[in-house]
Amino acid sequence: MKLSLKLATALTVILASAITPIKPSFSQVPIRDLQRTQGLTITGVVTAVFGNEFVVDDGTGQILVEAGPPWYHQIRINQGEAVTVVGEYDDDDFDAFTITRQDGTVLNIRPASGPPPWAGGPKRQSDRRANFPPIQ
Repeated sequence: MKLSLKLATALTVILASAITPIKPSFSQVPIRDLQRTQGLTITGVVTAVFGNEFVVDDGTGQILVEAGPPWYHQIRINQGEAVTVVGEYDDDDFDAFTITRQDGTVLNIRPASGPPPWAGGPKRQSDRRANFPPIQ
């Protein structure tokens, strides 16, 4: 009995030390596969714009990209523009962390971890604005 307990304990320690946390992959993913992947980069053409939301088409599908509320910043993306967006798939849309325009300009939308700087609404975001300023 003592040998079984020692063996089980040793096996538990070995297995626990072999497990490493999995970090999200920031790799290029076709839009049709977004439901199966997190920590993503998508590239495509903007087919429609609705304020700070826009639709990206990569030839395999389309997705609505959200880039924060218009009271926080205005991103001014244009229909027909090629973009690369780093973000996360969330509730049937794509929350942007960064947007790279076809000319190479990078728009930093929000940090990849933690709440966005606009969390809590316009009256509560002033303390976060200093750490992650809005796009001008």
